[in-house]
Amino acid sequence: MGTPGIGRHCQVIRCERLSHPGGGSGIGRAVCQRLASEGASVVVADVNEMSANETLQSLPGDLKGQTHMAAAADVASKDSVKNLLTTIQARYFQPPSVCVNMAGITLDNFLLDMEEDDFDRVVQVNLKGSFLVIQGVAQALVACGASKGSIITVGSIVGKVGNIGQVNYAASKAGVEGLTRTAAKELSRFGIRCNCVLPGFISTPMTDSVPDKVISKMKALIPLGRMGEVAEVADVCAFLASDDARYVTGASLEVTGGLFMG
Repeated sequence: MGTPGIGRHCQVIRCERLSHPGGGSGIGRAVCQRLASEGASVVVADVNEMSANETLQSLPGDLKGQTHMAAAADVASKDSVKNLLTTIQARYFQPPSVCVNMAGITLDNFLLDMEEDDFDRVVQVNLKGSFLVIQGVAQALVACGASKGSIITVGSIVGKVGNIGQVNYAASKAGVEGLTRTAAKELSRFGIRCNCVLPGFISTPMTDSVPDKVISKMKALIPLGRMGEVAEVADVCAFLASDDARYVTGASLEVTGGLFMG
């Protein structure tokens, strides 16, 4: 069954994990592919322009290279986000009606050993970056008089339950949920819905380096008994982008196979 009502074009913003270059690209690429398959014109924005172009080349429905586009963007920079939105509006003559915001880096360490700069950097990208993107897209939609929009921010189940060695990441992703709920309350009068997707243990290039012993232990904790697939996260993003979710805002949807439920 298709996903009706996805806007004519959408923006998917990704930011690679510093500790695992390209590790966060699996979910972002899957989201781009899914939305493109539904007929959306996709803007792939990434801090690594080469990675964005690789995703661009994988998108369906753009044989002449005229439907989709790739761009470099640093979500932690207000000027960079502003320039990205200006570029999008110049190309498509309107702001994105759907934005899937996937900004995220990890700089892991235990609480007792974590450097202040590492804490600040993760919060700057994951939380402040999400704020700048949500604010920029919402401002553009309101300014052009759009009657609806969908902003989806990909957080993490870690933001809800915590994780050893990820105090900065967990704090930033918890903040993203609070940011999203507040944005949903403020922007609903403009027809803009804001929601979070919280992935659990998902099979991506980053997990390829995780020892089999650790993978087995994690699977044993998941009621469905397996790791998630990037396409399963993309499916939830596509739902939230569509008219099927027209009465859903301020929600956090867990894609975890039941991990940490209860």
